[in-house]
Amino acid sequence: MMLRAILFLLAVLVSLQSHAATRIKDVASVQGVRDNQLIGYGLVMGLQGTGDTLRNSQFTEQSLQSMLDRMGVNVRDINLRTRNVAAVIVTADLPAFVGSGSRIDVTVTSMGDATSLKGGTLMLTALQGGDGQVYAVAQGAIAVSGFSAQGQAETLTSGVATAGRIPNGALIEREVQGGFNAMGPLAFELKNPDYKTATLITDAINLYAQQRYGVRVASPRDFRTVLLQKPKNVAATRFIAELGDLEIRPDTPARIVVDQRTGTVVIGKNVQISTVAITHGALTIRVTETPEVSQPDPFSMGQTVVVPRTQITAAEERVPLAIVRGADLQTLVKGLNQMGLKPSDVIAILQAVKTAGALQAELVIQ
Repeated sequence: MMLRAILFLLAVLVSLQSHAATRIKDVASVQGVRDNQLIGYGLVMGLQGTGDTLRNSQFTEQSLQSMLDRMGVNVRDINLRTRNVAAVIVTADLPAFVGSGSRIDVTVTSMGDATSLKGGTLMLTALQGGDGQVYAVAQGAIAVSGFSAQGQAETLTSGVATAGRIPNGALIEREVQGGFNAMGPLAFELKNPDYKTATLITDAINLYAQQRYGVRVASPRDFRTVLLQKPKNVAATRFIAELGDLEIRPDTPARIVVDQRTGTVVIGKNVQISTVAITHGALTIRVTETPEVSQPDPFSMGQTVVVPRTQITAAEERVPLAIVRGADLQTLVKGLNQMGLKPSDVIAILQAVKTAGALQAELVIQ
């Protein structure tokens, strides 16, 4: 029943997609407009005895001593035993064209033997980019969704208690060099590269530009990139905004994605299958052990022994031979539904059909 519901929902979505258009901004992005990754090392304070063990995590002790030294507290000759401190790695994504003074979210992850970061506060941490420059500083209370409780005989854990987030926890201190107007030639980069989709985007943009500006502004460079020529007296931001709202019907490759771990099967709308006869049965072998105790007669000087008794039965289901004439997705889904197959059976059949050369699509197995 679950497989039938999934395949029916997939068929409905594909049917709706065939009649609905998609905006260009949803299938392509402006080339060069991207985030930058930041990373930093810091300390989390205020943990309720769930921090790092300083003897096991020497980097935590050294970091704590260095921080206190900068604050004028000399603890070099003191044996620290606190469990309220944890060394963490702080990561964040720096959005494109973000200005100084803006705030972004950060992720905090423990790197020592701390058991939980719940209730902790991140101390002032510098976040660096790939060029070694500091672009933001992070500080604040950590929000942890998981928890961990441990007793003498049982441990209860839910989620991940050694990782959390700080919403708006980082303050931007440095802007990335270059702006939108300094990017050079404008171009749309397809999220799912395809020759036909790139051509559809080009035609839609040129049709709009011919009516609005009187010139053609788009040309496909390859199956991934569509080059744009901004008309004069038009701001780049407005130009991209207008083009991004144009609608097309993107083409999708004939592809079937199979996840053997979860039993998930996703079938694209352009998948075709030649006429094949399919049968799929199961052979069940059951081995039952029922040992019996053999008791000797009285005064026979015999021994009591265990006598093995094994019963083996074999049963094979009778499955009719089904003919699947799949010219499109709907026919393929209907044929598989009529056979009443489980997800694991569907995966095995698709692999066999692909080997037989009757599946006219790419089979991706994860």
